[in-house]
Amino acid sequence: VQLQASGGGLVQAGASLRLSCAASGRSFSIYDMGWFRQAPGKEREFVAATRTSGGSQYYADSVKGRFSISRDNAKNTLYLQMNSLKPEDTAVYYCAAMWVRGISNYAVNYWGKGTLVTVSS
Repeated sequence: VQLQASGGGLVQAGASLRLSCAASGRSFSIYDMGWFRQAPGKEREFVAATRTSGGSQYYADSVKGRFSISRDNAKNTLYLQMNSLKPEDTAVYYCAAMWVRGISNYAVNYWGKGTLVTVSS
């Protein structure tokens, strides 16, 4: 499956952004899907994930209550609604086709190209 993230940009602290991840190739709906991010000089980290049907979701503590992950299997698209953005959310955000059963229990099958989110203070 090929993945392409979009929707990043430069925003001020407190603003909102919605990222999208368009999937093509093998069936999108058979994969759990997730978002990761990598800030400058830091390792890539888990942000959020959703199971195949969208019924179970997992969030990193740093984004819980501010970010919301969703998917539209009919459109082969994954979303990340990001509210109340903070400067520390600045990173390249990547979507991934994966297997997930917890915020520390997952395996990534495919990575998408990232989209840059910059939050100014």
